[in-house]
Parts: sequence; C-alpha cells; structure tokens
Amino acid sequence: MASQIKVIETIHLFSKLDELLIDLLKGMEEKDWNLPTFAGNWTIKDVAVHLLDGNLRSLSMLRDGYFGVSSGEINSYQDLLNYLNKLNHDWVNALQRLSPRIIIELLEQSGNQYTEFIKSLNPEEKATFSVAWAGEMESQNWFHIAREFTEKWHHQQQIRYALGCPEPLYSTEFYFPYLETSMRALPHHYKDVKANEGVNIRFEITEIGSWNLIYKKSNWEITVKAKLEPTCKVIIPKNLAWKIFTKAVKPEESLQHIEITGEQHLGRHILKMLAVMA
Repeated sequence: MASQIKVIETIHLFSKLDELLIDLLKGMEEKDWNLPTFAGNWTIKDVAVHLLDGNLRSLSMLRDGYFGVSSGEINSYQDLLNYLNKLNHDWVNALQRLSPRIIIELLEQSGNQYTEFIKSLNPEEKATFSVAWAGEMESQNWFHIAREFTEKWHHQQQIRYALGCPEPLYSTEFYFPYLETSMRALPHHYKDVKANEGVNIRFEITEIGSWNLIYKKSNWEITVKAKLEPTCKVIIPKNLAWKIFTKAVKPEESLQHIEITGEQHLGRHILKMLAVMA
C-alpha cells in the first residue's frame, strides 16, 4: 500500500472510547436494547454483543494463542468474509440469552483486559492478522490496532445513532484517527482506476481534515499534504463519511450529499469504498 502518512497512534483512545460506551449502555432503558441500527438487521443489543465478541475473541487468539473454531480453507477475500459472517451470526444468536447487565459487565471487564493487552504489543512487529480492506497481505501491529479502533468507533456510533446521540464521537480526538485509518483504504480501492501522472484527488471531510490521493508511476499514493493542486476535489459531510465506509448508506444516496469539483468519475469512486470487512 503506497502511503506517505505516518503511523496512526490509537492505543491511548481505547479506554476513553470504552468508558463512553459503558456510560451510554448503563444509561439506556431496557426497551432501548431492541432499537434498530445501521448494522443491517442488528439491534443495539446485537451490536453490543458483537463488540464483546471482538474483545473476547481477540484476547483468546492474540493473547492466549487459542483460535477455537477452524476457519477451513481460506482461498479468497470472499472465503474470509463468509467465515467471519458465520462467526458473527452464531455469536449474536447465542448471546440473546444474556441480560443487559451481564453484557455491560463483560464489556467493561474484557475491554480493560484488551486495552492492557494491546499496550504490551510492539507496534512495529508483524500483526497476526493483516488489514485486508487496505489491500495488505501483511500489516504491522500499529495498523491492526488502529483497525480495531475503527471497529470499536463505528459500532459504538451505530448504537449512538439509534439513540440519537452521535456527537461525542465526532470530536476531532476520536473522529480524526478513525478517518485517518479508514483513508488507508484509498490506494487499494483506487488500484484499478487509471489516471494521468500527477493527478491529485483531494478528499475533504467537513470540520475534520483532508487527504490527497496522487497518481505516481502507475500507483496511487495517499498523503495529507500535497504541492499539486487537486484535479478533483470531493467534499463529504462529516456525518456521512463513516456511513460510506461501513456500508450504512448506498452510493446513490451519498452522491446527493457530497460535492465534487473536477473529474467526476474520480470523485465518485470513493462512494463504494469500504473500511470494514463487508
């Protein structure tokens, strides 16, 4: 993955993000747990137990070296996706029997353990799992950790939207690292898009920041700063960007709310970009 962006530091945000989640869940009424979310057919309860699965499964595999259910043969991205979808489906169904109180307690306990575990990792060492949506066959721990941050961020935001209180996660402290990590998918997503040497696509997320994607020597490179003026500029509202990257909104719907100047086909391509396994 071609990139000129520095290492993304997110470890210090995990405990803060978890605290916000626990406070949010503790303040919910029982009926709120059944509210629908942007996560397909999942309710708030489903998303919450999925977050719990993320903590427990990561600790089991990465800390304890226990991988449990065999994945079978994984020969393609779709094979991996099918395997993960089945794991998620089985887990969410099984945990319907748990009470909200138990779920909150387990999230709090496992979240603390998971944060302590990732602090023990060498950020520059090879991660057990690569960040597939960024096109990487091998990733460093810091990128795996940043990917896990985006998972926790967007699932909590799904819960917050269902409850009508999304603003805390739109603070620059949380949203900028979410976007900076997600934007690492740009070179991989644009890999089959051809352009003239030096073409620069600038993506601006309102109130948060901008990223440049530059075509050099038949490859796309991402950078925050660029000397070249943009050939195409895309302005995306801050409350829309994460929905695009998590498949919470259709491209044709997103197109109505973004602004593209310059070469339209270059700008529109981001509307199908994903920064999740989907």
